[in-house]
Amino acid sequence: MYAVVGCSECSALWVVEGRPETSQCPRCGSRRQHAKRRTFVETDDEDHAREVRASMLANRQDHGEAFAELDSFADMDRQVEASGVDDETYLEASGVDSDAVAAAADRAGQGAGGGQSRKETVLAALRDLEAPTEADVVAYAEERDVPADYTRRALAKLVRAGRASESGGSYRLL
Repeated sequence: MYAVVGCSECSALWVVEGRPETSQCPRCGSRRQHAKRRTFVETDDEDHAREVRASMLANRQDHGEAFAELDSFADMDRQVEASGVDDETYLEASGVDSDAVAAAADRAGQGAGGGQSRKETVLAALRDLEAPTEADVVAYAEERDVPADYTRRALAKLVRAGRASESGGSYRLL
């Protein structure tokens, strides 16, 4: 269920989904019980609620006739999706191999270490190793394709941030 509601403080209109206990005006921030908000329309269709709100706003600004000439939100959404060029076509037209881009995106999404980011790999080393030294953490991370210089910088940042401590050459998470 979607409802177009109004604010009694600033006259803003917005669409609320469901029946929350309270709602907050997105413009002025006033919070009131939902039941006390003025409800202009209730509908099961989100697009219909959006259209009613847009129509009310257009009428407030004396643009009701111009708004009436526009297509529905659902039609405009379909037109937007149908227009333009998809990413693959754009890349190919630009001389970029879209398959190589997709493969790079997959690798980036997985991160180093089989699904872990570099930072997660350094943190895992501190968790998994018993009293690890810098050399131990670097070796652990290098086995998972994380460069040694990154690992050393990450260790220093973790200590500075108070997320890890270093004592006598060994590290531990805090």
